[in-house]
Amino acid sequence: MSERLAFVAGEDDAGRRLDARLAEEPAVGSRAKAQRLIDAGLVSVDGEPRRKRHRLAPGEAVEVLLEEPPPVDARVGEGVDFEVVYEDDWLLVVDKPAGVVVHPAPGHPAGTLAQALAARGAAGGHPLRPGIVHRLDRDTSGLLVVAKSEEVHRALQEMLRRREIRREYLALVAGRPDARSGTIDAAVGRDRRERKLISIRTDAGRRAVTHFELVEALPRTSLLRVRLETGRTHQIRVHMAAIGHPVCGDRQYGGAACGRRLGLARQFLHSAALTFDHPVRGESLRCESKLPADLSRALAAARREPASEGPVGG
Repeated sequence: MSERLAFVAGEDDAGRRLDARLAEEPAVGSRAKAQRLIDAGLVSVDGEPRRKRHRLAPGEAVEVLLEEPPPVDARVGEGVDFEVVYEDDWLLVVDKPAGVVVHPAPGHPAGTLAQALAARGAAGGHPLRPGIVHRLDRDTSGLLVVAKSEEVHRALQEMLRRREIRREYLALVAGRPDARSGTIDAAVGRDRRERKLISIRTDAGRRAVTHFELVEALPRTSLLRVRLETGRTHQIRVHMAAIGHPVCGDRQYGGAACGRRLGLARQFLHSAALTFDHPVRGESLRCESKLPADLSRALAAARREPASEGPVGG
């Protein structure tokens, strides 16, 4: 087992560089070692790899692997369900079903997509999640791009940082937004009261921007196409809840009632399209994924709903 270090940034850490703060930990001991750990992908902040110049915000959770872990054992990913939408010598685009965890985490040490992809040549980035460029929540389905080398992983992460990878989702939300399209620009972070939740009510927010447009107006719900400009944890779910239109089926952020009506066992959120220029060959790639069966059934049910439950509304 590799030794781990974990701490939560305090008020005194606000605005400090990650490498400088990490160097103060006795188990690290120097800025040079802190930078080596960060460059090796062994340091995460709120579950995401960060650069050494990342400025900390109070409440951010920092986790460090103090020694190089062994390579991911692809055998523990056997039997994980996913579909390959596109593959070449440099990268893959995969379609992840709901219920599949993207990479190992507490409570999910095996049976993850990252472990399954290791057998397909995924590589680069964090040793425990080789090739993974961006994530989807366990109960969100759809498309992910995965690298096959350290060089391509770095290139894809830089493209993501520069917003050169277009990520489009389909989301069914409660009610109907006031406009047919719009942008939500609201920082998100750990909720100041419920620390397990992400929220716009936060003391440690990071900028988050979500664009949406109406695809279909239904009697009591709306099907939206949502595009991420940034990629924060639970961003779409939190932003839609913040404007009063939670994602149907999202029990964490207010979509439980809508989900029960439509027979949903998870949030209606699907990564439907990825568009980007190939980091090696340069040509434009666009990959698409159809709604899975459970979301298609829920959408059909939403189309059949009456406009109201009666005098008490709904």
